[in-house]
Amino acid sequence: MATGEQSRAFAPGVRAALSKVPAVTALFWVTKVLTTGMGETASDYLVRRINPFVAVTLGAMAFTAALNLQFRSGRYRPWSYWLAVSMVSVFGTMAADVVHIGFGVPYVVSTIFFAVALAVIFARWYSREHTLSIHSIRTPRRERFYWATVLCTFALGTAAGDMTASTMHLGYFASGVLFAVVIAIPALAHWRLGMNSIAAFWFAYIVTRPLGASFADWLGVPASRRGLDLGTGPVTLTLAALIAVLVVYLSVTGADRPVEGSVAAPYTARE
Repeated sequence: MATGEQSRAFAPGVRAALSKVPAVTALFWVTKVLTTGMGETASDYLVRRINPFVAVTLGAMAFTAALNLQFRSGRYRPWSYWLAVSMVSVFGTMAADVVHIGFGVPYVVSTIFFAVALAVIFARWYSREHTLSIHSIRTPRRERFYWATVLCTFALGTAAGDMTASTMHLGYFASGVLFAVVIAIPALAHWRLGMNSIAAFWFAYIVTRPLGASFADWLGVPASRRGLDLGTGPVTLTLAALIAVLVVYLSVTGADRPVEGSVAAPYTARE
């Protein structure tokens, strides 16, 4: 016999609340860093190979299409989720580069700008939903807040990484090492000092962007820019292939499948 909760789960117009984001595992962080590097080199490759305006337009279209697929999905699916993250990475990089290259805004200023924009999104998200936990992404409104946050973190991370590499003259490899150290801070603070887990997550999430992008740039850019000169095209293809392998693995094994929540109201655009 079905329990009361099970009965509600099968009632018309009501279903279990399905998470739209993966469980946070080691593979989550590995895949995330790979997407940040791929987005960085893909953006650089496109804007240098074709007209920058056309490249940004194509990036915006791919970003919009991928995000639309993700929103239309009723639950977490590795391929649609990581496709959206990858396209956010490419377009977020382009957005940050347009601010600096197109409008001449210094990296320090754009870093501060995107940091303030991220703080505003967080404040708005928390005021409406009373949580910033990614484990609560089960309604359209929360999902919109989530992806606005993700896009802003990519733009912020791009600006911060370019600031340390160019403005502070650290170079890409040294910047990568710097952010590899910084990303350990939230982990240590959480486990040793009791830092709030949600704050620790978003701290680390932001830092993955300049971490992955710095090392990807170091691999791709010429020696004149203190890189290994492997080429942004080959680096992009290699990282994209690694991401594809991981996504296939996650799809087959369900290793990052989120733990579904309790019965909730229908997942509708009005929420």
